[in-house]
Amino acid sequence: MKIFVGLGNPGAEYANTKHNVGFMLADKLAGEIGASEWRSNFNALVAETFLDGEKILIVKPQTFMNLSGEAVAPIINFYKVELENLIVAHDDMDLPLGTIRLRPKGSGGGHRGVDSIIQHLGGKQNFPRVRIGIGRPPENWAVNSHVLSPFFAQDKDKISATIENLVPAVLCIFREGINKAMNKFNPRRNGNDASITG
Repeated sequence: MKIFVGLGNPGAEYANTKHNVGFMLADKLAGEIGASEWRSNFNALVAETFLDGEKILIVKPQTFMNLSGEAVAPIINFYKVELENLIVAHDDMDLPLGTIRLRPKGSGGGHRGVDSIIQHLGGKQNFPRVRIGIGRPPENWAVNSHVLSPFFAQDKDKISATIENLVPAVLCIFREGINKAMNKFNPRRNGNDASITG
């Protein structure tokens, strides 16, 4: 069993904001693999399907970003899923807009949604991440203003393409594991950028 969690904030006012790229990917992934029915459970919206005979849950916590762990930890505990089978997707200001990076584990890096999940998992960090670049705030913008604002018009197509192109990366994690997905989809160290960008 695999559990994919896209992080974001509930409510129409946040739907198209940078902080919600995890939700955007969850919606796109659900549509691509036939998990079309969302139900409310565990303080989250949950859709399920089967991929190659394996059960897949797609989760959008409804606790607001900073409390994401309150939704994720109960799901992990209920299904008794190993943490390497939990994949968390979230926005990342340290990556250029539209760039992604896959990681097998690590700290929250200051992302409060990821920090909340780690906290509610008892400090455990060994779950894969899908980091989606939203870039740094414009000059004189506060961080909150940046992450809670919609994408500029000129950036919307790039983010849409990035979300669409990320689906194969997530499917690779499901089928082949995070290490093989990293080899296929992460940027190359030699400057030959093989990352997914819009």
